[in-house]
Amino acid sequence: MVSLAHQIGGLRCPPLSKTYLSRNPNAQTLKRTMFTTKAAVAVSNAQTRERMKLKEMFEEAYERCRTAPYEGVAFTVEDFHAAIEKYDYNSEIGTKVKGTVFSVDASGAVVDLTAKSSAFLPVREACIHGIKYVEEAGIFPGLREEFVIIGENEQDDSLILSLRQTQYDLAWERCRQLQAEDVVLTGKVVGANKGGVVAIVEGLRGFIPFSQISSKSSAEELLQKDLPLKFVEVDEEQSRLVLSNRKAMADSQAQLGIGSVVTGTVQSLKPYGAFIDIGGINGLLHVSQISHDRVSDVATVLQPGDTLKVMILSHDRERGRVSLSTKKLEPTPGDMIRNPKLVFEKAEEMAQTFRQRIAQAEAMARADMLRFQPESGLTLNSDGILGPLTTDTDLPAEGLDFNEIPPAEA
Repeated sequence: MVSLAHQIGGLRCPPLSKTYLSRNPNAQTLKRTMFTTKAAVAVSNAQTRERMKLKEMFEEAYERCRTAPYEGVAFTVEDFHAAIEKYDYNSEIGTKVKGTVFSVDASGAVVDLTAKSSAFLPVREACIHGIKYVEEAGIFPGLREEFVIIGENEQDDSLILSLRQTQYDLAWERCRQLQAEDVVLTGKVVGANKGGVVAIVEGLRGFIPFSQISSKSSAEELLQKDLPLKFVEVDEEQSRLVLSNRKAMADSQAQLGIGSVVTGTVQSLKPYGAFIDIGGINGLLHVSQISHDRVSDVATVLQPGDTLKVMILSHDRERGRVSLSTKKLEPTPGDMIRNPKLVFEKAEEMAQTFRQRIAQAEAMARADMLRFQPESGLTLNSDGILGPLTTDTDLPAEGLDFNEIPPAEA
């Protein structure tokens, strides 16, 4: 059957005259119908050709997928599985995985593990120290780090990660190392109980018994203060970290030599002197070493609890005995009785003068000994330096007069 469009398209109508069009009212309508029909036929033919072209393309694509699905594709199925295995991981608790921080918010950070599921780092697990926002621990988008899987969110199967766990393990390892090296470190007191105080060291909370605190300060007075500490016990399995301020202070004071100035606290008074706590060590300030002037009663000069500067005269480590002096620190005799504040202000200066005099005396004593041992081949020049013996006249025949030693300059 010939379509209406072909029938109309095949008609050969003579042109309509203007007279006919004006006399016949239906002629104008007929003319418009003829032009509209021709335009519709043209559009229909173009759409048909386009549809046929698309149909051929789909048929060719279907045939390629059916007969040669991997033709022209460089990435094979084996490559795909290998890539999945490369980025796959064991999601068991305790497993360490590497990831990149994707975004952060007030609750934590979203981490991209390049794996099958997302992961989240809560704020409490971002750092071993207490923080409010992950940015405080240096966590920003783009940071790549190794995390520990500590759980899974059952609602969306996302993994829960931790950086705190890794830092926690490293902190215990660091404490064990410092204990083995017998190192003195600093810890801040953050809490207290009836038995002692709690301090933070290497990010961990350690306990300091009151018996291991060198000063007589109360727990309230020690809060938020930094104390020198040494390890007494480091037991990660039992989560026991015991510290000592007394051992740290004793160690630091033991390193001081004769003539060193230390600060101490008067612990008790005796008829023969005062016992001074110089940081875990009790030293004796004998009554004869308080001042050049005679002191008949120690209580007239010192009282328990007084803080003062003293100089170490001797230290017997085997017996644990330390002899102290304020007498050697007096700028003028009797200052410890009349003006102890001046003595403490000038303590380091006077101690330096004392050490210089001792050094000069020792050097001259060694030089005097050479007079009796000329075979040593050494002599002491005018600058106090030992050198080779050049002539017999390098040393005076009568030896050295110690009364001629000049006082050391301050």
